[in-house]
Amino acid sequence: MLPPPITHPIFCMSQIMSDIKSGIQYMFQTRNSMTFAVSGTGHTAMECAICNAVEPGESVLTAVNGIWGERAADMADRIGGRVNTMVAAPGVFFTNAEIEQALSKHRPVLFFLTHGESSTGVLHPLEGIGQLCLKYNCLFLVDSVASIGGAPLHMDRQGSGLDPATYPQPHWEGQMHVLSCLVFFCHTKIYFVVVFSGIDILYTGSQKVLNAPPGTAPISFSERACQKIFSRRTKPVSFCLDLSWLANYWGCDGKPSRVYHHTGPVTAFYSLRESLAVLAEEGLENSWERHQKVAEYFHTALESMGLKLFVKEKNARLPTVTTIVAPHGYDWKDITSYLMKTHNLEISGGLGPSVGLVLRVGLMGCNSSKANVDMVLAALKDALKHCHKNKM
Repeated sequence: MLPPPITHPIFCMSQIMSDIKSGIQYMFQTRNSMTFAVSGTGHTAMECAICNAVEPGESVLTAVNGIWGERAADMADRIGGRVNTMVAAPGVFFTNAEIEQALSKHRPVLFFLTHGESSTGVLHPLEGIGQLCLKYNCLFLVDSVASIGGAPLHMDRQGSGLDPATYPQPHWEGQMHVLSCLVFFCHTKIYFVVVFSGIDILYTGSQKVLNAPPGTAPISFSERACQKIFSRRTKPVSFCLDLSWLANYWGCDGKPSRVYHHTGPVTAFYSLRESLAVLAEEGLENSWERHQKVAEYFHTALESMGLKLFVKEKNARLPTVTTIVAPHGYDWKDITSYLMKTHNLEISGGLGPSVGLVLRVGLMGCNSSKANVDMVLAALKDALKHCHKNKM
């Protein structure tokens, strides 16, 4: 039997939370002190970012090329933001010229963009967008739920237009395994460079590349974001997601003591810490390379089967989630049902604007391997053989 979970106020829990913060800083490639994990899923982190950064009546711009831009716009509207959207067809991304035109027109305080759009399979380029947001005096908010750890992302310099290769890589020294809080020891060294015009707010979820159970959502705020948030005229609409409370709860505000805010998901914190350790042990660059190679192997094999990839531009294909054009003549629901019943393999249909258009295959974290690709390919071939084509 496992020992009972420890409670959040004691020193050992504070140490675990501190380890999590360091792990997220490494994963995000950031030196931001305002870095922690929200108690909740990626949706919670999205709402945390928006409800803290936006006050009623302020302009918000969301880039919509899938479901997550739609969700961000909905959240901003609910708290009273003046929401404007720039919309692209599923499977494509926005150019920097289009983004600048929208920023110039709407003058938002916050610009939302999804890095890895899991509903359509697009990996959105980020280079230069942070500079544009700085130029137009707005915060740059990025959703990296489906991409972090599986595709290159450097929070402090991504979007700045600067070459990441010209800067030293932060790294984690030491190992991290959760056996018991009493036998845990981790020595961390993180080295940073100061680069401006990057991402102001970045968040992800625990259940994607990290392979941890859902329920915790890493998030980080730049100093520029904190300056705006802590000079608000009104309180954030959510007490649970109020950054001033969460900053103290996670020891990010520099105060000597922490005030009780909420009961955190203690067991989820354990798993998040271990998952961050696994990523650190493999190394971010190794993880990025593995996901890219596996995705390319998968894409090549799919095309050799006669299937079409939904995202036409190779460089814009998300390595962690592959979208396949729904095979002509088949009901996509028949394919997904057959795969689950016959192979115990879950492949999803479309989500949001891609419903009915695609099949979505997630290969991320420990599941991103050529062996798993071969298993998926064999199952797909079997499904296409046995599922009945529509005669219409």
